Amino acid sequence: MATPTYTALATTTLSSSASSVTFSDISSSYRDLTCVVYADGTAQTELYIRFNSDTGSTYTAVRMQGSGTSAGYNTYSGTNGMRLVGNGDIMTNFSFTAMIHVQDYSATDKYKTLLSRTNSSNGVDACVGNWPSTSAISSITLYPNSGSFDTGSTFSLFGVAA
Repeated sequence: MATPTYTALATTTLSSSASSVTFSDISSSYRDLTCVVYADGTAQTELYIRFNSDTGSTYTAVRMQGSGTSAGYNTYSGTNGMRLVGNGDIMTNFSFTAMIHVQDYSATDKYKTLLSRTNSSNGVDACVGNWPSTSAISSITLYPNSGSFDTGSTFSLFGVAA
């Protein structure tokens, strides 16, 4: 089996707060994508992801979370963005780090899936999600459900070749 190679495609560090961050014109020459987020937010909210500006109610996900003293899970279907993380306070009271891995993003014969893991001093979240489209992903938008990302938040996108 080949060793995966990560190629840095883009990095954005916010010089002012922003309601979303978009990576666009993503090359289709990789097998997978990995997005790394280190952020704070301006409101008690959740982190969402959207592909190719699709705001239709098509996304589904299963999200698990734990804090060391409690655990839980949620399922989502028919939403206009995929909820990756959020216990309601994760973006204002705690900085968080997210690793988002999108499999086979450029394939045009299958739906798109992702795995994500997010942690903060408040706990951890893991998400398995699906975007039921056979379109290659050419743009990714990350956004909080309310408020915005704080100044200094950093977002990086990597292409993964097998």
